[in-house]
Amino acid sequence: MSFSRATPVPRVPTLPQGDEVAAYDSYLEAQKAVDYLSDEKFPVQHVTIVGTDLRMVERVTGRLTYGRVALAGALSGAWFGFFVGLLLTLFAGGASSVLLVAMALGAGFGLMFSVLSYAFTGGRRDFTSQSQIVASTYALLCASEHAGEARRMLADSPSGVGKPRRPERPAATTNPASPASAPSAPAPSTPDPRWTMPDGAPRYGAMRPEGDTPAPAPEQPVAPDAGSGSSTTSVAGGEGPSNPQPSQDAPQPGGSDPEDPWAPPGRSDR
Repeated sequence: MSFSRATPVPRVPTLPQGDEVAAYDSYLEAQKAVDYLSDEKFPVQHVTIVGTDLRMVERVTGRLTYGRVALAGALSGAWFGFFVGLLLTLFAGGASSVLLVAMALGAGFGLMFSVLSYAFTGGRRDFTSQSQIVASTYALLCASEHAGEARRMLADSPSGVGKPRRPERPAATTNPASPASAPSAPAPSTPDPRWTMPDGAPRYGAMRPEGDTPAPAPEQPVAPDAGSGSSTTSVAGGEGPSNPQPSQDAPQPGGSDPEDPWAPPGRSDR
């Protein structure tokens, strides 16, 4: 691996500039690609690894009990006591027994503090874990003047470290040629139990709802009388209707009135 002059990091956080030359699913693959460029004498100070779609991942490593807490506290305290005893032995001229006493005291204090701290948590966190910040994609950005060369070198690498970004899956589109679904029939209305009996009959004296008012029946045409059928005739061939003929029951003009038996005698009867 070759060493080159490091590019100064800007004090103010800014977005990296450059063209994307490759993309990887893990950080190890991106690191391997940059290491290959460095071995090929490429100016890697123009390359940037950018992680996109960041996520915080907490990996649970095991269950936490009083025994594990006490053991971890005793070990950490013993290490601290070992270093203190070693310093006393080297600089104070103490015997080797001072080292053992310091380790025992450190283990005891470490065990006590760890158990008390775990007891104060109230069992709200009975597991151990490790937190990490990971990205779904790691892209390699390179300066525009060196992007073409970096892309070519990664594509020609024997291990195949040059990978373009995977194309995103297109969203599903509706086929315009597919027939449209027919509209569903409206659901039948349920009768209101306030106005109907359990068998569906209307209650006596209940006011009919506005929606249940029956529509008026269509008017039927009145059939013409047999006697008046001869009054009008239709003429074929597009001619207009003929003049109406007077009915036989109608009084004739100028005719004599029928005699009234209750009328007073006239002059002719005298």
